[in-house]
This record gives sequence, C-alpha cells and structure tokens, in this order.
Amino acid sequence: MKLLSYITYCAGALLLLNACSKSWLNPAVPGELVTTDSTFLDPANAEKFVNACYTQLLTWEQSSFSWIGVTSITSDDADKGSAPGDLGTDKDQLDNFTYTATTPSIATVWKSNSQGISRCNQALANVPQFDTSAALKSRLRGEALFLRAFYYFNMVRTFGEVPIVDTVIDANNPADLEKINDRRPVPEVYALIERDLQEALALLPNKEQYDPKDLGRATKGAAAALLAKVSLYQQKWDAVLTLTDNIMSGAYGSYALVPDYTTIWREVGENSPESLFEIQSKGTVPFAAVQQYSVVQSIRGGTFNDGAVVLTGWGFNSVSEDLYNAYEPGDVRRNATIMSIGDTLFDGVVIINAVSKRYNYKAYVSRTMESYGDNNDKVNKNIRVLRMGEIYLMNAEAANELGQTAKAQTALNAVRQRAGLANTTAASQADLRNAIWQERRVELAMEHDRFYDLVRQGRAGTVLRAHGKDFVDGKHEVFPVPQSEIYASSGKLTQNNGY
Repeated sequence: MKLLSYITYCAGALLLLNACSKSWLNPAVPGELVTTDSTFLDPANAEKFVNACYTQLLTWEQSSFSWIGVTSITSDDADKGSAPGDLGTDKDQLDNFTYTATTPSIATVWKSNSQGISRCNQALANVPQFDTSAALKSRLRGEALFLRAFYYFNMVRTFGEVPIVDTVIDANNPADLEKINDRRPVPEVYALIERDLQEALALLPNKEQYDPKDLGRATKGAAAALLAKVSLYQQKWDAVLTLTDNIMSGAYGSYALVPDYTTIWREVGENSPESLFEIQSKGTVPFAAVQQYSVVQSIRGGTFNDGAVVLTGWGFNSVSEDLYNAYEPGDVRRNATIMSIGDTLFDGVVIINAVSKRYNYKAYVSRTMESYGDNNDKVNKNIRVLRMGEIYLMNAEAANELGQTAKAQTALNAVRQRAGLANTTAASQADLRNAIWQERRVELAMEHDRFYDLVRQGRAGTVLRAHGKDFVDGKHEVFPVPQSEIYASSGKLTQNNGY
C-alpha cells in the first residue's frame, strides 16, 4: 500500500467532515489560529494533522505546472515546449527570463510553500495536545519538522530572503503579524532549516521500522539526505561528507544504487532502495495523485504505432537539444530520461511523430503496463525527491572540495559505472569539480534541480545565456517576491534586486 492511499484519505476525510468549521486544517495563509475543540478527543486525529502536511505535496500549486515552470523550464535542460501559441499562462516568460513580480507561476510557488509551512506549524502546535503515546508524538513531530524544512528549502532557493514563520500565527497579536511581513537573511533561514532537520534526524525512525501501511513517510534517511543537500548549498563540505558517508554505509537504513537506472521512474521502481523520499501518488480510485504532473509534460499531438494506448497531454517542459547532446556515447541515462520521435518505449509504444522532438520520459506513465485509473489528470507517478544517485554525487563533490581526490573519484565512478560508462579521467580538483557538475546534470536531469545547481555553482548566467536565455547576473539568481504578497503586506515585504 502506498502512503497516500492511507494518509491522504485520513486527512481528506477530516477536511471534508469539518469543511465549514475547521478551515485551519487547510489554511490559505501561514498560521491561521487553531482553537481547542472535540477534534482533540480522538487520538487518531493527531496523525491527521501531519497527514495534511503531506497532502500539500499533491496539489497542482505545489508540485505541478508552476513548479515545473520555475524549476525546469528556466533551465538549459528544458524548453517551454507545447505548441508555439500555447504559452501555459506564463511559461514563455519563465523560458525567456522575461517574468516579473506579477507572473502567476511565481506567486503560486510562494503561496503554496507558505501554505505547506503553515500546515506543518499547525501540526507542531497541535499534536502535543492529544492523549496518545509519546513515541507517536515524537515521530509525528519529526515528520512535520522534516516537511517544514523541505518547504523552507524550496522557498529560500527560489526567493532568497523570506519570512521566518515557525509558529502558528495569532491574528490578534501584532508581533505575530510582523513575522509574516519580515524577510529574514538567507543564513537565518538556513539555520532554521538545519535545526528542523537535525531534530527530525534524532526523532524519525529508519524506514525499516515503519509499518507497511506507512510506506513513504519521512524517515531518518530522508532527514539526513535533505540535511546533506542543505549543507551542500552552503558549502559545508564536512557536514555533507559525514552525512552522505553515513547514508551510504547504512547508518540510517538500507539504501543503495539500484542496478538498472531505467527502472527508477517506473511504477516498479517506486520506493526502491534508491529512494530516500518520494512524493507518493496513487493513480487508481480512490485517487491520491499529484494533480496533472504527468499530463502537463506528456506527448502533444503525437501519432503512434497501430493499437498503441498512450497518455498524451500538453507537451510542456520539452527536453532541450542541449541536454540531449550532453550525454556521452553509451550512457544509458539518455534514453531513460528522454523520449524522442522514433523511440520505442518500455511498454511497446512507438513515437512516430509529435509537436516537439523530445519529451520528459521521467514523467511518463504507461496506460498498459502500470496502474492506471482512467484519469489522465491523476496518475500513478511518484515524484522522486531524494535518491541515492544524488547522495553519491554529493559525497563526491564534498570529498573533492576537501582535497580527498581518490574518495571523490570512487563515488563519482559508482554513478558512472551504473550508467554504462568508464571511470572518470579527471584528476585535478578543478577538472574533477567540472566532471561532478556534469555528472549531476545527466544523472538528475529533469528532476527540478538544474536551475538551482547552476545558481549555487556561480555559473548560471554563463550557462543560460549560452542557451539563449536572457539571464541577468545579480538579478535572476532568485525570483521576484510576488507583487500580490507585497500588496497584502501593505508594502512591508521588500522586493529582490532588479524587480
């Protein structure tokens, strides 16, 4: 059983049951006030507060079209795609870096992650009020802290300085209201994320300690992996190396590179030893799926072999020619990442023609060889968030920056060997750094990290301008604070440079 087939419906049932009187279970803004009522008489409701933190991940606003646009279409791995005249509201702006503070997708990313943070704050405030076991309360706190850190990591990478709202906000308390309008320095935001993850790491169980019905919940391994990634973005190399060493050695559970890279994004690859955290999606009735994640990126205007049954869609986020050419000869990852005209897919579908030349294979769902509930908008496609391929590459990058060349080469070569490639020839620190960055690109392509990687590596402008994008140094490293948020704050929220 998948996580969301269990936890989403529990949260959803509570939301529906109390839709008129308990809007705090689905807050529209950070920190709506919760009042004590009969909800706390049922210990089972403690878990539902945390479940609501997960269900935010399934929404269109959190993980679908806007997120795809901001994190992927902006990068050199992808183009707007679709038909030339279909702009997807603003995906042409994201592709060309002509977006502004009023661009809808950017406002959606801010609002949705803020809502996720709010749900986590609600859980952290309310779970202790239930009469249930200390062990369950401890685990639930760990899950909520992990998810709050995840939402804040999305915020700080995307917008830079953001408000720190780490409690439920009392609308009658002026000091609380100031919190949501006060953008804090980036190091302070990262400090909060680190505190959350360090505590979550201490509280959460290993994945093997969960009941099968809880498959997909945050684990000790997930917390360690996210903390390693947060440390990577701050160049805290010792922390990155220690955390990834521990993950690779099994200290936080049994994880490993799966032998066949091509299976990672198929249904058979869900929650495999490769995976440390996935957004769970159930594509059969009753649905609990990420809304339209796959259909947004599916083949548009396609023709296929006779008798083929294919999930077609809007065709956005098409794979760039630059990414296609970035793979070395013999790299199995190219055909596992990119669907091209003329290809035969794993389920026998042959792409004869389509609007674009290339599509994101990692978002593909087979209607014949995977679970499918006859709903293109809600399909069985888990989104892989943290996985072992990246753990090895973070380990390699940290080791290289610390002068441990042989260790860096060993971790890098493990990833290359799985891809069917020879060991790296890079030996100097500078050459090995570039080799690791290149490996991150092809290993993690179309997984929503490339833009952020280029920014943290300090080469976003050079790379993206070469790809024809109008990236301005000193401006486009972060996105604008949505103008709607500035208006709502009566001008107290400040704007990023250049917007």
